[in-house]
Amino acid sequence: MNKTTENSGEATKSKNFLEMIIDNDIQKGKNEGRVHTRFPPEPNGYLHIGHAKSICLNFGLAEKYNGKCNLRFDDTNPSKEEEEYVNSIMEDVKWLGFDWEDRLFYASDYFDQLYEWAVKLIKDGKAYVDDQSADLISEQRGVPTRPGIDSPFRNRSVEENLGLFERMKAGEFPNGTHVLRAKIDMASPNMHMRDPVLYRIMHSKHHRTGDKWCIYPMYDFAHGQSDYLEGITHSICTLEFEIHRPLYDWFLDQLIDTDYRPRQHEFARLNLSYTVMSKRKLLELVTEKYVSGWDDPRMPTISGLRRRGYTPEAIRNFADRVGVAKRENVIDVGLLEFSVREHLNKVAPRIFAVLDPLKVIITNYPEGKTEDLILENNPEDPEGGNRVVPFSREILIERDDFMEDPPNKFFRLGPGREVRLKGAYIIKCEDYKKDENGNVTELYCTYDPETKSGSGEMRKVKGTLHWVSEAESVDAEIRIYDRLFMNESPDDLEEGGDFKSNLNPESLKIVKGKIEPSVKNAKPMDKFQFQRLGYYCVDLDSSATKLIFNRTVTLKDTWAKMNK
Repeated sequence: MNKTTENSGEATKSKNFLEMIIDNDIQKGKNEGRVHTRFPPEPNGYLHIGHAKSICLNFGLAEKYNGKCNLRFDDTNPSKEEEEYVNSIMEDVKWLGFDWEDRLFYASDYFDQLYEWAVKLIKDGKAYVDDQSADLISEQRGVPTRPGIDSPFRNRSVEENLGLFERMKAGEFPNGTHVLRAKIDMASPNMHMRDPVLYRIMHSKHHRTGDKWCIYPMYDFAHGQSDYLEGITHSICTLEFEIHRPLYDWFLDQLIDTDYRPRQHEFARLNLSYTVMSKRKLLELVTEKYVSGWDDPRMPTISGLRRRGYTPEAIRNFADRVGVAKRENVIDVGLLEFSVREHLNKVAPRIFAVLDPLKVIITNYPEGKTEDLILENNPEDPEGGNRVVPFSREILIERDDFMEDPPNKFFRLGPGREVRLKGAYIIKCEDYKKDENGNVTELYCTYDPETKSGSGEMRKVKGTLHWVSEAESVDAEIRIYDRLFMNESPDDLEEGGDFKSNLNPESLKIVKGKIEPSVKNAKPMDKFQFQRLGYYCVDLDSSATKLIFNRTVTLKDTWAKMNK
């Protein structure tokens, strides 16, 4: 979390290291004091909670410093990219509350310029075409403690390299037969400086440029130059790109002759307990049908979290709490759940829902009578208003709110015991009925008409239960989601292990519940607190004829208790 400092009696957040860098750059007049960031996703999958942190960081810094933030798609690998992913990414960024305005860009916007820059490197003797296989090139690079081996094609003439590169562009060669490599230093301790690949052949239709190109630039070559063309000042990447920074700077040094330079800065990516963040692994879960899709509410994707009922405010608050670190660490998923719970507590209306119904007959309540009770929607929301909840002789409570032989500290219903029905009356269990298997099927209770909630001085009892009137209740399918993985570190496996072996078989349970009638007209994505049970969201598949709720998060605040 960000620390706070006292300043003139007010608590203010201390600045993270990126803000300190930006402050220093502004003070020195770098890039005329501009702050221009970018969020550069690959359109090869749906964004996840780790990307959400990066979105909040890049757009948030631009907002804080009255700067700009671009959305740029790194669409340099058409074999894995789809328009579906482009659309989902734009939807996610907008949903989180950020606006790139007119600054939507693609790396493919710069393919012509990148090609010209590659030609310049060849003409300057700083790039060459290599005919070797990817495996052989990798083997020749060696290891950081031992110099690599020069390619036998490293000293081709400029004319031969230009001719071969032009033929690569013209589509004369099949995939994998030639690459264009930078000529830097095969003895560098930084493996990324050992003649990295700039272009590879890929006969694959691009979602924007079609069949115009059959050679595509590598990310390392497109990254810094795209930043330069867009006027980016602070190119903020996750920590794994730190070792790529010398290459980022090398390309700019060879190709750019202006005073302006974008600068790369790295921060620690988000690692979350009980979660995998690899898009490759998330895609595997989708394609092998371990989940229902990218927006399955058990997935850490932004679309999955949205469908589960998470709010953009909660995710932004979570990103702020996590802060910006220089070192890798693992964040407890409980902090994310706490952030969601905290926000929903302020905005979600309270309703009654019974997930495992047990019938209660109030024997001294008039038959055929229905009483409308006025209940507050949300005590945390001054504008939340009230709702009408019907009360009648026959109601439903949770089955586990009754025990035939309850212990002393069980403050719910048992023979001869009293409880308050939330917003209604105190009832007393007088008797109960069981079926032939010994299961309790009905409770017979009496109510005290002088104990109506809100009617002045109320008699106190220790237990309060939620309930619904049986006749007026609404049927609903309740999807109770839990963590997708059983292991806190699902990627920690024995040699040869499969991360899917850590999947939680209890990550989804479906029950048929009964809910108060105020939800009849609830729309997909409406959010509620089921009193005493948790926060729930109306699913996208819900309809007028079938009401479906997803559990967003439980009421129990384990993270806050753990960190008191």
